[in-house]
Order: sequence, then structure tokens, then C-alpha cells
Amino acid sequence: MGRWNERVDRFAFSRERLAPEPSAADMTEDEDFPSYFISPSMPVAPDDWVLKIGGLVANPVALSLDQLRGMTRTNLRLRHHCVEGWSAVASWHGVRLCDIAEAVGVDPRARYVEFRSFDAGYWSSWDRESALHKQTILAYGMNGGDLYPDHGAPLRLYSAVKLGYKMVKYLTEVNFLPDRSGGYWEDQGYEWFGGV
Repeated sequence: MGRWNERVDRFAFSRERLAPEPSAADMTEDEDFPSYFISPSMPVAPDDWVLKIGGLVANPVALSLDQLRGMTRTNLRLRHHCVEGWSAVASWHGVRLCDIAEAVGVDPRARYVEFRSFDAGYWSSWDRESALHKQTILAYGMNGGDLYPDHGAPLRLYSAVKLGYKMVKYLTEVNFLPDRSGGYWEDQGYEWFGGV
């Protein structure tokens, strides 16, 4: 059933269709925007934190936060949709994953993208089309400032096209893969595609 759902979801998905941007008046107060992590206490990035980009790419890299901040910045204001039924609006800024994919030379055989974190092994995997959507970013900022620790600092995945559990916080690795892998919640029965 899961693979059939994925085929239907991928058929209905369009990389060109953009989610509408909520107005500034729709913004959720910071303290009212829920946040979660899997670790027993809030994860803290190691001093030598870098983001590794690898898998089927011509030029694997390890990027510091300063290097990511030096890349073209994208700003998004989006409505977050949680599988539990709530939604909230925030603004995010960071780097489009499609820009990073172009810079490292992703192989056409890479149909999937896996995201790993330092939050007790939390991870997820996505279809390539969603990962490279124009509204999918690696966010280092929220609501005009640095990304809050409880929302995944120093870097998290954020997108208009996926449910909240697909947007991995506390990122450490982005791997472009030929085959579909799973995820923390996906391996426990959550829908793998998790599209909005």
C-alpha cells in the first residue's frame, strides 16, 4: 500500500506549483509555535558542527554555518501542517536545497534524498522532486533571527510541500540516494511521502 500511495502522491505532485504565502497578520506568536525533539533534552550542536552533502554527487562537501550563510538566501513565510492536526505560520530563511544540489552536481540516478540529524538519530527520506522544490530550504533562521534551539538550530529542513514530521531538525547530513530509505516515524508506520 505504501508504494502505491507514493506513486499516486508523486503523480499529483508538481515542482512548479507553489504554496500560497500567508499574510504577516497570520503569523503565529513564537511561544505558540510548538516544537519537538526526540532526545531526552534539547539537542545541542557540537562545536565542530558541519553539514555533510554526499551520496550520488560529483563533489561531496562539508559546509559550515558561515559557508551556508554566504550562499544565496531565500526567505519564506509558510503555514506548517502537523500530522497531529494543528497548523502554525512562521517565516524562515536559509538556502534552497536545489541550489546546493546544483553546486555539488547531483547524479540523475539519485531519485531520493535522505536527511540525518544529531537528535538521537532522527532522520527522514524524501523523493527528489519534493526535496528540490523551490520552497524547500535548509533553514538557519526563523522569524527574522537565528533559528531557535528548540526549532532545530543550527540548521533544519523546511518546506511547503511536506508534513512537519518530514522536516528534520538539527541536520548533519544530506545524502542523495538511488533507492528509497525510511525514516524515524516512517519506519513506525507514518506515511512515507507525507505530502501536504
